[in-house]
Amino acid sequence: MDLFSTLMVSLKLDSHRVRFTKYDHSFTSEEAINNLGSLKFSQSNRMPDPKDPSRIVTTTTTTTFSMAKEMARSVCQRFVDARFIEAVDGKSAQIFPLKGALYQLTPKGINILQRFCQRNGITARHVIDVLESPRNTMQLVNLERDTDTDKLSHDRATIEVIFRRFAGQDGPNVKSSISTSDSDSLSDYSNGLVGVKMAKERKINDKIVINTFTGKAAVDWLMDCSTTIERRETVLIAELFVKYGLITMLQEDRFINQPDDSIVAFQPSKNAIYGITDRGQRVCGWIARDKSRETTMYDNRGIPKDSNNARLNHILHDPALRLLFREFLRFSLCEENLSFYLDVSEFTSAYHKAEKLGTFRKPDAVRETLAAAYGKRSQ
Repeated sequence: MDLFSTLMVSLKLDSHRVRFTKYDHSFTSEEAINNLGSLKFSQSNRMPDPKDPSRIVTTTTTTTFSMAKEMARSVCQRFVDARFIEAVDGKSAQIFPLKGALYQLTPKGINILQRFCQRNGITARHVIDVLESPRNTMQLVNLERDTDTDKLSHDRATIEVIFRRFAGQDGPNVKSSISTSDSDSLSDYSNGLVGVKMAKERKINDKIVINTFTGKAAVDWLMDCSTTIERRETVLIAELFVKYGLITMLQEDRFINQPDDSIVAFQPSKNAIYGITDRGQRVCGWIARDKSRETTMYDNRGIPKDSNNARLNHILHDPALRLLFREFLRFSLCEENLSFYLDVSEFTSAYHKAEKLGTFRKPDAVRETLAAAYGKRSQ
């Protein structure tokens, strides 16, 4: 995500015309590949000298990337696969072209860029123009990850939080016909606040079933509306929806390639049909919850009740509650405060590990750690 954002900051993001249509904040595939070949991002921070507060010290952190054209093209393809950028004609190519194609940021890509700019204090005019454009509509589900392995948190409570947004917090995202619910449009999810596209009625085994969606629609929503970066992550989350009894398969895709006698937890196919279970409807609030059961479950988790400080501390260390807290901050206060707290916690944890390992005996390690500390403070 940082590499993608750094590339976007380095590009001019001008207006280009294709067949009499003007596309603002766009770039060519050739520009992206050339910039990745020798990418440099510098950030300067001014702060008082710890030894003499009357003096102002300026520290500059420079991040550089260098790669061959084929590697740069491969990286750009990853950006396309992650739904950060898309071709202006809406067509997806198997291989990112070396030249001759025009791309623009998706609403998801703009949201990723916005987080990066807020975190690093970037106020370049061409970037601000993108962030203030009408395409900046996405409210991503910011998935929690392990700070050491970068793996997604997948405990039941966290998955249920994701599922509420996936199913639709204000009810199902019902389409009038099967064709519209199964369309491949890349602009189906512009803000991430509506759930996965569902067919109002679908005939399955001579029976009419309401509010159904395909396996492909499920992974498309997870890819477009959350901070997933590859399809394997979307399939993992969908598998956990099945495992925790939130969705159920109504029709199997018999033509999908799979080993004989194997049990597939989830099929990301256009022919595999799924529906929301009764438990899933209770979790997302479509039908009333079983209060006694829910109360017992949360009591067993041992939520502290003694003070606000203890409650906040519990929220900050629980991935599911932290995800909910982030959603609350986004709409009411300032989500960046939580991001800053987590960044500093990650820095201090890494510092203590390095201290135990004796890493600071090397001058380069000391300089790198100081640069990281200045960066956290500037945020």
